[in-house]
Amino acid sequence: MDNQNHTSDFAFELLHRDATSNARLGKIVTPHGEITTPVFMPVGTQGTVKALTPDRVRELGAEIILGNTYHLYMRPGHALIRTLGGLHRFMHWNHPILTDSGGFQVYSLGALRKITEDGVAFQSHIDGSRHFISPESSIAIQEALGSDIMMCFDECTPYPADFDYARKSLDLTLRWAERCKAAHQNPHQALFGIVQGGTYQSLREKAVEHLTDIGFDGYALGGLSVGEPKDEMLAITEAITPLLPPNKPRYLMGVGTPEDLVNCVFHGVDMFDCVIPTRNARNGMLFTNNGKVVIKHARYRNDETALDDECDCYTCRHFSRAYLRHLYIAREILGVILNTIHNVRYFIRLMTKIREAIKNDTYELFRNNFLNTRQATV
Repeated sequence: MDNQNHTSDFAFELLHRDATSNARLGKIVTPHGEITTPVFMPVGTQGTVKALTPDRVRELGAEIILGNTYHLYMRPGHALIRTLGGLHRFMHWNHPILTDSGGFQVYSLGALRKITEDGVAFQSHIDGSRHFISPESSIAIQEALGSDIMMCFDECTPYPADFDYARKSLDLTLRWAERCKAAHQNPHQALFGIVQGGTYQSLREKAVEHLTDIGFDGYALGGLSVGEPKDEMLAITEAITPLLPPNKPRYLMGVGTPEDLVNCVFHGVDMFDCVIPTRNARNGMLFTNNGKVVIKHARYRNDETALDDECDCYTCRHFSRAYLRHLYIAREILGVILNTIHNVRYFIRLMTKIREAIKNDTYELFRNNFLNTRQATV
């Protein structure tokens, strides 16, 4: 089992285990601040959480955000960002940043990319120009960005995939993980390994064994938000998360409905990211403590009530559902801003409630009550 601390400015402390589940309270220390876990990371794909200023993101309670290596490499370029002082300074966010490796985005390019042992050749989704990312260059890009937590370059196994393809894909990911570890130069940046293996538990177990032998600062479950049925995602998370080193953070990549967060914390996951709160906000789908609100519906045309009377966000304190519907129908930018403020705050407050339940050793009860409540709709 991996018991080493690999990065000088990074540490994880396990503070408490819930008595009724595998849920855990923890603290991550990075050069740009501490993070309480379980944590949800808003996604700032291109150096911005869409529709929010960095100060607003912090006011909403976010302790860490995610940046996207592929997109920042394509535009404006990691060399420029490094010249301008790194991603923290570039985007005015002096708090922790995690960068993904670009593997998922390259996977998403489909026919525009070709995977080889050396890395991935691909065409830009912007202008069709040709590029190549290897495990070594992925690490170099992330080191230029200056993120606090970097991710290994991996092949995101598609769904569905037969066992033979998933096995070969995993073996490639594991070889790339070794190369990423060897390429890792900056002691101030942590590096996480990514567990792949599709929906095959035996392959996932093999990945855990191999990655912990290599030794990383944290471990992620990847390839579990690529179209597989929800019950398969939960089954893999339940089976594999407890196998990960207990003294390192456990990160479930790209999974993030409120129900997913509550269920996967139950199985011991510490970190989450997802575009759901921001993307859904732009599409007018809002999360509340009583279920989802699709704000364009005519039923809200004359609704003077707040979006969520239990929420303390700026949107809920000052504006009615009728006004939010008006902004959405009129396609006003303010509507996107107010919706995003609320959705991000909802997710941050949910994580606060989750941590409180773990602290009180009542997480199983919390989960059951939450899931029962979520069956209702507004």
